[in-house]
Amino acid sequence: MGVAMQIKLMSTNREDSVRVGITMGDYNGIGPEVILKTFKDDRMFNGIEPVVYGSVKVLKHYRDLLGLKEFSIKNIENVEEYSGKQLHVVNIGEPTEITPGKPSKDAGKLAFESLRKATEDLASTKIDVLITAPIDKDSIQSDEFKFPGHTEYLAQMSNVEDCLMLLMSDYLRVGVVTGHVPLKDVASSLTREGIKKKAQLLIESLQKDFGFERPKIAVLGLNPHAGDNGLLGAEEKEIINPVIRELKEEGHLVFGSYAADGFFGSSIYKTFDGILAMYHDQGLIPFKALAFNEGVNYTAGLPIVRTSPDHGTAYGIAGKGEADENSMRTAVFKAIDIFRKRSFVREITANPLKKQRSERF
Repeated sequence: MGVAMQIKLMSTNREDSVRVGITMGDYNGIGPEVILKTFKDDRMFNGIEPVVYGSVKVLKHYRDLLGLKEFSIKNIENVEEYSGKQLHVVNIGEPTEITPGKPSKDAGKLAFESLRKATEDLASTKIDVLITAPIDKDSIQSDEFKFPGHTEYLAQMSNVEDCLMLLMSDYLRVGVVTGHVPLKDVASSLTREGIKKKAQLLIESLQKDFGFERPKIAVLGLNPHAGDNGLLGAEEKEIINPVIRELKEEGHLVFGSYAADGFFGSSIYKTFDGILAMYHDQGLIPFKALAFNEGVNYTAGLPIVRTSPDHGTAYGIAGKGEADENSMRTAVFKAIDIFRKRSFVREITANPLKKQRSERF
């Protein structure tokens, strides 16, 4: 579905609007730019109440840099003050210096404060969904944030032991078993229990968040050629394939393990509702090759809805007006889609019709 059609389909009734919280991310990256570009189209306010957690000074700096002089930015103390179709900003703090393309601890600190406040409002249902702009995973580190990324932080804040990094587009959904784990540690991190848990999270998310009643899942192998029957590694035979058989016995449509290169090199990936990769780059490299600028990072398995653009801070083009906002815009749409799908699923499953046994007279 095209962007214009997606915008047109959004409700104009405020009672049906979805309250969208957006963290500013690293202000020296492209986060502020893609936020402004996303909401420069007035139609984006139909059915959406966007609130940015960040800095009015930063957003006005990038607004002027982009030549968006007429773009309205409203400073508010809290989300309850939302009024009118314009971008609202909960002002978290002010930077000492804005230096596009250069990481700084000041930018990292403000990025964390933005995330912390937005997470608080999400937990107290002041906003419905969360969109996170990219952070610099090094400069954001502090005594309060000691995580590899957003995913792990939000899992802890949600009191969830496990969740799933899921990259998605309109036709592709790729989850990873080991997320932010060094490549040298991937093989030793794989266990039957861990793979099964991630597969179950993928299945449950496809059902609850995307509406697939019985999703079809592909599982990738770890080694080249999926191990070549043990010749190139034993993980498939000893760990991955037994999990696939177990899930099949439980009635799930799970297939594999597939050699990753041939799987994505052919069109077979189009026949599956979800794909489970063993490690970060195995899933994200082909995903971004196939769906870059339209892909979204979604954290499945959380009680809240959080999406993010599928790109990073992109320091190399920050402040140059070159950043593509399509992934940020899509992240907003996808979060709203999932929020509404979850609400629908809860509604139709709240009081299911009881089956009555027929009796013969």
